[in-house]
Amino acid sequence: MTDEPAVRAAGEGHRIAPRRVAFDWQDTPLHWIPGEPTATHVINVLHLLLPAGERWFVKVFKEALPLVRDPGLLTDVKGFMGQEATHSVQHSHVLDHLSAQGLDTRPYTRHVDFLLDVLLGEEPPFGLPVPEREWLRFRLSVIAAIEQFTAVMGDWILRARALDRAGPDPVMLDLLRWHGAEEVEHRAVAFDMYQHCGGEDPGRYARRVLGMLVTAPVLCYLWSWGTAYLMRHDPELAGRRGYRLRDHNRAVAKGLLPGWRELGSAVPRYLRRSYHPSREGSLRRAVDYLAASPGARAAAGAIGRAALA
Repeated sequence: MTDEPAVRAAGEGHRIAPRRVAFDWQDTPLHWIPGEPTATHVINVLHLLLPAGERWFVKVFKEALPLVRDPGLLTDVKGFMGQEATHSVQHSHVLDHLSAQGLDTRPYTRHVDFLLDVLLGEEPPFGLPVPEREWLRFRLSVIAAIEQFTAVMGDWILRARALDRAGPDPVMLDLLRWHGAEEVEHRAVAFDMYQHCGGEDPGRYARRVLGMLVTAPVLCYLWSWGTAYLMRHDPELAGRRGYRLRDHNRAVAKGLLPGWRELGSAVPRYLRRSYHPSREGSLRRAVDYLAASPGARAAAGAIGRAALA
């Protein structure tokens, strides 16, 4: 969290909109952080979770759009949905690239699909007697909690100079920083959406707490399981090396992964009644990166060339 004054509070002038990007994966190696398979695969879990996860965000927000009565919030929400849809597509391309290199992620991602499409689908699972509006609000609270972590991780990746020194694949690093910058840019939208759709409901704060208490342990489980899966099925490791916490901690000490304290402190911060994510990270840093992202500039150049053709 930064002490920098927020460049934008929700609905006050900064337009949230999807950006065209283009990434060429042809030369990206499987271990895109050289000599660091654990750090590589801890971060690669993003590619396993985000394609389905961000499609689910968009589905839930579409359900909730009729509840939005604030024009400024509605504009932000539509921009958020466009950005999330673009993220889903770009991370799906990375899964295709991993598959082409002999790392099949489908056995893992099928479980993610089940979690989101069945356990957190439009209807409560197992016939639970939860009213339709309450089920929607709960899922919005889960998205708001997830977005707390994506904002923290997005800000971390923008600041992680140790990654630059490690000589990573520049295309993968750009994808992660472009995505992280947009997560910081729209860091308050899911929270504002949840608060707005909760109205004056006296259970609004309790539901926000429940959303985080469900989200934090599930994300931790999915991340550790996903890393173990990638390490176990990595053809370049051939089963010689599994996921070990001490290797993870070494990568944290090198600055190649966010620290446990940095991630963990995001939870009590979020649970403060007075909390608002507009002070999470640096919007100025995010916007500056988005203006310089090679992937965004490449897409803009391709559009310009097509217009002149």
